[in-house]
Amino acid sequence: MREWALKWAQERARAWGNALLPPVCLLCGASGGHQPLCPACQNDLPALSAPCCPICLEATPYGERCGACLVHPPHFDRVFALYHYVFPVDRLIHELKYSAQFALARRWRQELATRLVTQPHRADRILPLPLHDERLAERGYNQAQEIARALSRATGIALDTQSLSKCRATRPQSESSLKERRRNLKNAFACQTDLSGQRLLLVDDVLTTGTTLNEAARVLKLHGAEEVTALVVARTPKHH
Repeated sequence: MREWALKWAQERARAWGNALLPPVCLLCGASGGHQPLCPACQNDLPALSAPCCPICLEATPYGERCGACLVHPPHFDRVFALYHYVFPVDRLIHELKYSAQFALARRWRQELATRLVTQPHRADRILPLPLHDERLAERGYNQAQEIARALSRATGIALDTQSLSKCRATRPQSESSLKERRRNLKNAFACQTDLSGQRLLLVDDVLTTGTTLNEAARVLKLHGAEEVTALVVARTPKHH
């Protein structure tokens, strides 16, 4: 069996093992029922609240567009997010990203689906932000795809894991400055599908500077996408 296939099988086995374990809260260890978090810990998560820029969700005094989006509008049209990327949300995303806690993806799909319902939005397909083959082989799965797959099942919107690909390996964005992030991602994504007139939901786990989602949205619009809405679990505060 090829190394990446073995890794994928191991991570899937770990996910099934997690699903079969007694349902306890990932944060406090209390009974979580059929959820990864108990009600108390769920209610304590740092929800993203207004006022903020309607495009990138950066905090603004009155909910107006931020200066960055006015001067250099991003290629994505808007972002929906659930939480601030601070403790304990950062720990939970780490659990999904590196410990195959897929129950979190199912939990967040419910909340993201609710967000779409409360802010009516028509979409033709859902696309996860892709990983390069080397990173996918190393990790065994794509956490954005797990969230997107669960969201597709909840909403009935078609899941598309083929149109957008990561064609070049890049350094981890967390290790780079904003200028380096932009250079790092140049020509990193590719699309082989005619998306003319389509409205897309682009799914990832965290939005920090927006550089990665912006570059992916740029490529999708070059291939005809009419609108790209980003869906993320968490938004990193500006001071981080």
